[in-house]
Amino acid sequence: MKRWALSVALVVACAANAQEKVDLDMTGKIRQEAFQRSQVMATLNHLTDVIGPRLTLSPAMLEANRWSRSKFTEWGLSNVHDEAIDDLGRGWVFTNASMEMLAPRAMPLHAIPKAWTPGTSGAVEGEAILVKLESKADLEKWKGKLKGKIVFTDDLRAYKPNEKSDFQRYDGATLEEMLAFPLPKARDIDPAMMARFRARMEMAPLINQFLIDEGVAATVSISSWNDGIVRVMGGGSRKAGESVGVPALVLMAEHYNTVMRALERKEPVKLRVNVDARFIDEANQPGYNTIAEIPGVGPQKNEVVMLGAHMDSWHAGAGANDNGAGVAVMMEAMRVLKAVGAKPNRTIRVALWTGEEQGLIGSQEYVKKHVAKFEEPKDPEQKAIPAFFRQNKGKLIKGNEYEKISAYYNLDNGSGKIRGIYAQENLAAAPIFQEWLKPWNDVGATIVTQRNTGSTDHVSFDAVGVPGFQFVQDQLDYFSHVHHTDLDVQDHAVEDDLKQASAIIASFVYNTAMRPTKLPRKPVAGN
Repeated sequence: MKRWALSVALVVACAANAQEKVDLDMTGKIRQEAFQRSQVMATLNHLTDVIGPRLTLSPAMLEANRWSRSKFTEWGLSNVHDEAIDDLGRGWVFTNASMEMLAPRAMPLHAIPKAWTPGTSGAVEGEAILVKLESKADLEKWKGKLKGKIVFTDDLRAYKPNEKSDFQRYDGATLEEMLAFPLPKARDIDPAMMARFRARMEMAPLINQFLIDEGVAATVSISSWNDGIVRVMGGGSRKAGESVGVPALVLMAEHYNTVMRALERKEPVKLRVNVDARFIDEANQPGYNTIAEIPGVGPQKNEVVMLGAHMDSWHAGAGANDNGAGVAVMMEAMRVLKAVGAKPNRTIRVALWTGEEQGLIGSQEYVKKHVAKFEEPKDPEQKAIPAFFRQNKGKLIKGNEYEKISAYYNLDNGSGKIRGIYAQENLAAAPIFQEWLKPWNDVGATIVTQRNTGSTDHVSFDAVGVPGFQFVQDQLDYFSHVHHTDLDVQDHAVEDDLKQASAIIASFVYNTAMRPTKLPRKPVAGN
């Protein structure tokens, strides 16, 4: 019985493969344009070295919206526009930050402020103190004791050398391992975990206001990575009307531990901190997704193939690998298709998202507005749970683009070359992708894995049943040096890898646009 079932599956897969016609002439043109006349590094250079980090709602993010629109227009794309995403919060910028230990000895310290926290309005000096503020009892315990102090919030963390290589590419064995599909575990909601989540959400604004009321000079937390790398994201609050707390910095781990050891020796530690940071707006403002198209010219011209990447970044580096690399590749894929004279049957639409780092906000709002959304739960308990954790998502309400979108392709795992694609358990799409990858086997792209991968914008589409895919990429030093750190700069992006990715994505998008039918879909859970 098992052999019969396997034989049927193979016949079905072979039949699907036989239907896939890859236009090798167009593939060759895409390869030539992407490999020989690439502009991907010029695009990345402007995004990172010229514009710089693109924190959501920052002036640099707005400039990236404007500049990418100008490039799309220059390349001859159509329907170039920004689409507003309302009420993202307030803009924030920082231009300088310094931290010094004055006693028990002089020492410069490497620290970067958390986004959406205030500046110091000039240099401030204060005594370091280790304080845990995790509950209302903690606030009561420390009331009246912290005026003028610089509060360190984490314990000393012992240094552990990294046992893996800092720079990694997949070899044959690891790619083969990725083809195995681990059976998913039941996603039961842990009541204790949800209680901790709610407690943190409740305490955050209380702690922010407590720090202000007590006159704390600044807070300092330890970088989550070692070796002098400062990994820093947000603090305070980006929402107008919410307490933003006091200046808050993340200190490199080895310098943080130096201060902690002095405190353990009962030595007074005096610090000087100077942070030039400010909020731009008094009220909540919209952010923008930037969108452009190559119009379809065939019978399916009203259908759409989408590709995208998030243009926002964190502020410590230049947002080169997270996710300037993805933006540069997607822009280059569109430029390549225009340059080779592609006339797709379906419309090809690129979207450069805002607010991904704050929870996929740009892509989720696009999907809700145009594609589909789940009806809001009426139970207050369920409504209080983040949508991701809800087991019963409710009825799916389809929008005007739900039946029109064939697929969405995303790139957001650094600048590593494409090694294949995650099929997201879409079994029917796998043999199609295998055929499309064959012209790219010689540049390292070979596998189709049924594994799911998450945490970026393809999830917004996949969650509502529209095929959404992320490519398998070499990790390089993405998860050892650059992800959300001050080292996320252009030097850590690999030019040849970006050229390869641009070409492959241009071909996948073109193949999707030219198929006689849309890509197959998998069922939506609960609908």
